Amino acid sequence: MSSMDSGKLPQHIAIIMDGNGRWAKSRALGRVLGHRKGAESVRAVVKTCRRIGIKFLTLYAFSMENWFRPQEEVGALMRLLEEYLDGEAREMMEQDIRLMAIGRINSLDKVVLKKLRETMEETAGNGGMVLNLALSYGGREEIAMAARSIMNDGLSGKIRPEDMSEQLFQSYLYTGELPDPDLLIRTGGEHRISNFLLFQSAYTEFYFSDVLWPDFREPELLAAIAEFEKRERRFGRISEQLAER
Repeated sequence: MSSMDSGKLPQHIAIIMDGNGRWAKSRALGRVLGHRKGAESVRAVVKTCRRIGIKFLTLYAFSMENWFRPQEEVGALMRLLEEYLDGEAREMMEQDIRLMAIGRINSLDKVVLKKLRETMEETAGNGGMVLNLALSYGGREEIAMAARSIMNDGLSGKIRPEDMSEQLFQSYLYTGELPDPDLLIRTGGEHRISNFLLFQSAYTEFYFSDVLWPDFREPELLAAIAEFEKRERRFGRISEQLAER
């Protein structure tokens, strides 16, 4: 913590939380217990991000592909999400954290969806940090959804072809009101982004950790941020140009 440069902190961190199942398997436990242990890492990472001044945190909590997992596991994940919302709503209010969600959230269990919407509404006025949960989310589907919306608005005359720009397209994405992630962390040792924030990650810095998500806590998060602070983000420019700015 003492070596961190507050001026170089990433504004937006996104995390692919991978490794719950492997963590459980390595201990001869059921996958559901791995997800439950992973929920403890969620709490720890959210608290650390809020304390050090991260403004936006996006967690890949449930992908569209996760619906194809065994129904027992899917049901357990929905119950865990409901438990998390029940247990953390007061903490979010006390810590000035706003909850948001991206993805096809209408596909969620009705009870979970009701609790999610209630928590989002309750925390809507908070401005200390945004906790953004990607639920029933897929990056390709998000881009296709945005394209459909743009086509419909074009056919109705709301926009013209010459109006199209990267900024306009981005406004149609689920993340339209959020900045692009500065740092994307994937735990569990895999080196892919698994259909996560495809458009938004064009200039994101990637950090891959071998630590399985249930074991990923504050020290691992701070190590990722420390690595981010060492990197030079040029956005197509050269180092000398950055020095002149």
